[in-house]
Amino acid sequence: VQLQASGGGLVQAGGSLRLSCAASGRTFSSFAMGWFRQAPGKEREFVSSIRWNGRTTYYSDSVKGRFTISRDNAKNTVHLQMNSLKPEDTAVYYCAARNNYRSGYDPSAYEYWGQGTLVTVSS
Repeated sequence: VQLQASGGGLVQAGGSLRLSCAASGRTFSSFAMGWFRQAPGKEREFVSSIRWNGRTTYYSDSVKGRFTISRDNAKNTVHLQMNSLKPEDTAVYYCAARNNYRSGYDPSAYEYWGQGTLVTVSS
């Protein structure tokens, strides 16, 4: 499966952005999807994930209550709505797909990755 992330940009603290990830190739609906981010000099970290049917979602403590993940299997897309953005949210955001039973919090569990989209939050 090929993944294409978009929607990043520059926003002021307190603002919002909506990231999108378009998938093509193999059956999108069979994959769990995740968003990760990587800030300069830091390791890639889990942000959020959603199961194949969209009924179960997971969030890191740092974004819980501010970010919302969703998916549209008919359109082969997954979104990350980011509200109340903070400067510490600045990072390259990656979408990823996995079709296994490993932990969705672990980036090594994901078999496919998008190219990343940069989110910059100014103070």
